[in-house]
Parts: sequence; C-alpha cells; structure tokens
Amino acid sequence: MASAAEQLFANLNFDSFRKADELKRRIWFTLGALVIYRLGTFIPIPGVDLTHYAQVFNRAQGGFLGMFNMFSGGAVERLAIFTLGIMPYISTSIILQLLTSVVPTLEAIKKEGEAGRKKINQYTRYGTVGLCALQAYGTAIGLEAQNLATDPGWFFRATTVITLVGGTIFLMWLGEQITARGVGNGISLIIFAGIAASVPTAFVQLMELGSKGAVNPLWVPGIILLSLLVVAFIVFMERAQRRLLVQYPKRQQGNKMFQGDSSHLPLKLNTAGVIPPIFASSLLLLPATFANFEARNVGPGWDWLNIVNAWLARGSILHITLYVALIVFFCFFYTAVVFNTKETAENLKKYGGFIQGIRPGERTAQFLDYVLSRITVIGAIYLSIVCVLPEILTANVGIPIYLGGTSLLIAVSVTMDTIAQVQSHLLAHQYEGLIKKSKLRGGSGGRR
Repeated sequence: MASAAEQLFANLNFDSFRKADELKRRIWFTLGALVIYRLGTFIPIPGVDLTHYAQVFNRAQGGFLGMFNMFSGGAVERLAIFTLGIMPYISTSIILQLLTSVVPTLEAIKKEGEAGRKKINQYTRYGTVGLCALQAYGTAIGLEAQNLATDPGWFFRATTVITLVGGTIFLMWLGEQITARGVGNGISLIIFAGIAASVPTAFVQLMELGSKGAVNPLWVPGIILLSLLVVAFIVFMERAQRRLLVQYPKRQQGNKMFQGDSSHLPLKLNTAGVIPPIFASSLLLLPATFANFEARNVGPGWDWLNIVNAWLARGSILHITLYVALIVFFCFFYTAVVFNTKETAENLKKYGGFIQGIRPGERTAQFLDYVLSRITVIGAIYLSIVCVLPEILTANVGIPIYLGGTSLLIAVSVTMDTIAQVQSHLLAHQYEGLIKKSKLRGGSGGRR
C-alpha cells in the first residue's frame, strides 16, 4: 500500500497545484503563522540578566533543559516569551483524554458530539492556563535562586508568570488558527517548526565537536547515517498495519441479489502515536521541575528532590529503565483509550459485518482485544528502541544532541500527516474541476 507521500508525488500535477488557489492561500497562511512563532522565540522576557543566564544554560543544557530547548526551537536558550512552548497544552490534553476514560461525567460530555467536543476543548484551555501558571511561577523562582533576576521579588514573579502564560496562550490560539485556516495540525506544526529550527544548530555543533576532537571524528558520519536509518525505521513502523478482513453478507434489494462486500479493518502497529514518550518524559522531568522550588531554600525537608533528581539523571540505568516502563505502560493505556474494541465490535454487528471465523458481538470484541494487545507489544518495543537510542548516545558517546526519540517521532509523523492533507486538498480541487467540466458539458448538450 503506497504512502501518502508516494501517492502525492505519483499523481502530482504542477498545473493543478498552480490552479489550487485555496491550497496556496492555506500554505501561505501556515508559513506566515510559523514565521510569527519563530520571531517570538527571539523576544526575551523582561527583568533577566541574559548574559549570566547564557552561562548558566551552557552548563545545564546537557540535561532536561536541552530537550526543552529543542522542542521550543531555541526559546529556552534565549529565555523568550515562548519558553514554555505548547507543551503545557499537550500535557493538559493528554490528562483530559485519560480522565475522560475514567470519569463518567467527562465521558458523558464526550458523547454529546460537537457540543461535547467544544466543552472538552474549553476545559483543556482552562487547564493549560493553570498548568502554565504553575510552571511559569516555578521558572521565576528558579531564576531568582540562580541570581538571574535583575530586580527579584513579587513584581518580577508576576511579570514572568504573565509573560510566559500569555506566550503559551498565544501559541495555543495560533495553532488553532493554523488548523482552521492552514494546512496540517497547528499544534503539531508548531512543535515541528521548533524541532526543525534546531536541526542546523545541532548539525553545526556535531561538526565542531568532531573537528575539535571532543568526539571521535569517525563517529560523525556514523551518527548522520544512524539518524537517517532511524527516520526510515520510524516511517516504516508508522505505516505498519494489521489489516483484518471484514465480510458483509449478501443483501437483496427488490428482485436483485447483491454479492456480499468485503473490506479491511486496519489496526496500526503504533496506535498510541507519540503520546507515550511525551507523557513518559513529562513524568520523569517532574523531579527536576520541583527541584527549582527547593533551590529557593523552602525548607530542608525538600532535599530528597535533589537526590531523586540525581538518580534520574539522563542516561542512568534507573532513568532508562523507568523511561521504557512508562512508555510501555502508556502504549497500552492510551491504545485502550483511543480504540474501544467493544464499540468497534458493536458497530460491525450493527452494519452486518463480521470477521471470518469469529462470531459477531462479544467474541469479535475479544478477538480485537487479542490482536490489538499483541501488536501493541511490538509498537511499545519500537517506541522504546527509538526513544532510548539518544539517551544511550548522550550518556556513553558524550554527544549532547538528541538524534531520535520524541523529536524525530514528532517530525516524521507531522510530515506524513501534512503531506496527506496537501494531497487531500489537491484531490478535492481536481474533483471540483471535474464537476464543473461535467456541468458545463451537460449545459451545452442541453442547449443543443
């Protein structure tokens, strides 16, 4: 089965692309919005000694700060208004999706259709503001503890909280505008733009490390080749499916008997997508986040946070073990949330479909759960390999560049999704052209 990219380039007609004015407007709107986002990553928050902060960041960028900096497109390094990025919105969305499966009230709201979806989105926005405020306040406390604030105090804290929360809310609104008026998912494209902006810097950094002898020069071409192989591996696994044959019985309409149809029920190998590594990373970074409060000397009872933070240092055996365990857990948990086997079996039974050799209803739900559990094991192993690879390279090879994991997963997934949407817009434009031509021919024939 050809991918969306292969179908797009196989059927690409530059003349039809030139005539697709709506698609061109959407692409230009998307590019303009991403340019605005990139400009915002260069506007620093007020009241911070940026020279001293640059020295502190250079000492700490090998840890969680470096990963946050890549996701934010360098905003953390410059302490810009978009330092928190769009991650609080994603974290809140994940939490609400998980709560929807266990809280009956939220589950009932979700089943209300479009109205329920709007309510859930509104709750997500409220939760994003609260989470942003907490993270922004922790950032302000950490800056004061490092003597980076030019005028520490409540005014500085309030200014930092308002600036960072406002930046994340603006990104959330910008992402929604891209989704509605542009091409692709706006939130995903914002993260993709941040990751893509960090690639040239990472490449130059790798070259400098090789030229200075900090890294064995023989590792440089090997790391580049390894990155390309990881991208190819991600594309292959993201396209992988287990397709179940679904049969539909013969049906009679009037005096005619129609042959039973057949279709396929595709089950993705990685149903959970990039959610497991994102959520696992967020949980592992919580001790480092709360350690900022301890740095303010809030009390000796918080010393255990620094101990836990040291145990969970990137590349340590405990960190990698917990990372893999959390990825596997969220793979199964989120797959169960997004794919309801009982509901799918009931829908097949409702429309007369059945899997050959499996009785409709409860037996079908059990079979779907059996198949889904086993392919999720493969998906969890795949995510674990891709996400642990950069951790091992960073710890053992000494390369502070994130060559895999969540960053590459997001980049590849967003690229594939955006290409698929561009193809759908082109096909829609071609269908509109065919309909207009058929109407014109029909009209001219009638006048004759």
